[in-house]
Amino acid sequence: MAYKYMAEAWRKPKSSYVEEVMKERIVFWRKEPSITRVDKPTRIDRARRLGYKDKAGFVVVRVRVRKSGYRKLRPKMGRRQKKMGVTKIKTPKNMRLIAEERAGKKFPNLEVLNSYWVWQDGLYKWYEVILVDRTLVPELNLGKGRGRVYRGLTSAGRKVRGLLA
Repeated sequence: MAYKYMAEAWRKPKSSYVEEVMKERIVFWRKEPSITRVDKPTRIDRARRLGYKDKAGFVVVRVRVRKSGYRKLRPKMGRRQKKMGVTKIKTPKNMRLIAEERAGKKFPNLEVLNSYWVWQDGLYKWYEVILVDRTLVPELNLGKGRGRVYRGLTSAGRKVRGLLA
């Protein structure tokens, strides 16, 4: 029952207690490294829904990703094209998938299970990535081979591939 109220508060953070709490936390998060291991998930309701359990083999990592538009180099030679294609260029991956890949690279012995948005400000977005040790949690059938995140098998990867609406 408590998870239901937590989920409601996170759905509308500006009208609930979440924004006040996160504004205090974000001051410390900005000073931390971009990938930080955390003891407990910030959003326990969301983590539990995505498969997290508080037992050996599950690790939660907070990843900070820079928000920015992508820019190409401006053509140096020749006359100017009508549309240069310098700004307004989008990346094919979403930031959540980038956060999952960075966490997977930082912890090569663990497998990325899933991730969720935690907070954002004008410069960064923070995601928490749930990682699993295959040897300690064999009951999770994560498929064969390693590197689910690099093969687009997490929910963020499936969304990029067009398999989720």
